[in-house]
Amino acid sequence: MQKPIITDETFLAVPSEPATEADADIARDLLDTLAAHADSCVGLAANMIGESKRVIVFHDEGTGRNMPMFNPAIVERSGRYETEEGCLSLRGVRPTVRYERITVTYRTRRWREVTAAFEGFTAEIIQHEIDHCDGVLI
Repeated sequence: MQKPIITDETFLAVPSEPATEADADIARDLLDTLAAHADSCVGLAANMIGESKRVIVFHDEGTGRNMPMFNPAIVERSGRYETEEGCLSLRGVRPTVRYERITVTYRTRRWREVTAAFEGFTAEIIQHEIDHCDGVLI
């Protein structure tokens, strides 16, 4: 179900709790909400729809699909660069540091643990959404 986007910076600044298998509905709501904002958004974190859980979804340029991750954690990064990003939850664009290549450990919808590498714009999206999970506002 599509959910409204949260813009309360006080709420967004609180780090999210680990997700459990019981949080599968959050991923479905995030995917529906991302699809509804496809013209202006490429990723969402659960706190952006009012759920303080470590769940993100993003558009994967490599597969062309929207993909969920539960409890994502970046375990490797390389190729540091500076950029500016916008966000549905925040006004304007803000400067931030990102990495060209990242390796992420996460759980799938079937709760299988996976480690995968991402690069380019997809890596940037994932880093932005993990920042949301950590309560980091760019």
